[in-house]
Amino acid sequence: MSEKTIWIVDDETNIRELIRRYLEKEGYQVHLFASAEELEQALIGGVPDMFILDIMLPGSDGLTLCRKIRETYDLPIIFVSARGEEFDRVLGLELGGDDYLSKPFSPRELVVRITNIFKRYHPPAGEPHNLSLKNMTLYPEQRKITINSEETSFTGKEYELLYMLVSSPNRPFSRKQLLDQIWGYDFEGEERAVDDAVKRIRKKMRQKGALPQLTTVWGYGYKLDV
Repeated sequence: MSEKTIWIVDDETNIRELIRRYLEKEGYQVHLFASAEELEQALIGGVPDMFILDIMLPGSDGLTLCRKIRETYDLPIIFVSARGEEFDRVLGLELGGDDYLSKPFSPRELVVRITNIFKRYHPPAGEPHNLSLKNMTLYPEQRKITINSEETSFTGKEYELLYMLVSSPNRPFSRKQLLDQIWGYDFEGEERAVDDAVKRIRKKMRQKGALPQLTTVWGYGYKLDV
């Protein structure tokens, strides 16, 4: 049974309770909140292993809450929302969300996605403790990246994209390969999500003086040159 804790923020009581029942059956410890403000207050005393955020909340919305969480924590975030527009999905992922489900959704599907995200955040034993390319090092167990020995902040998706590229230096990946692997085969957004993530990664690497170069393979995708 899992000992991981998941915090759910949703102003609909029936949705909160439905998710709670399914997750508790899987062994998760679940805490419920009706607003972003309630969750922010709880963060003073500690953090969970994952957040599930509704976008449409009274007061501060889920997107704003995600942005605040990402300023301090690199923890999994799943959005659930009745707003299924592509703009909301893409924005949520760009802000650091790991997945997005539109209401109504299958609780069983949510459980599967939670399981898959935890696997990505906690690689199986036996994987290398770190991957080093010139002055950049990735630590899979801590999901940490250092450049010139200084820790650099990347969102969940940015980290996973970099991990994929660093694991296969000089190998070109198509945009579709990166999209399917990082965002999932059922992601309904466009390949531009990859381009936007690469743009943000390049900016952070440039600011920190990273020697590996994230280069464009024109008409195809990207690779990490070393």
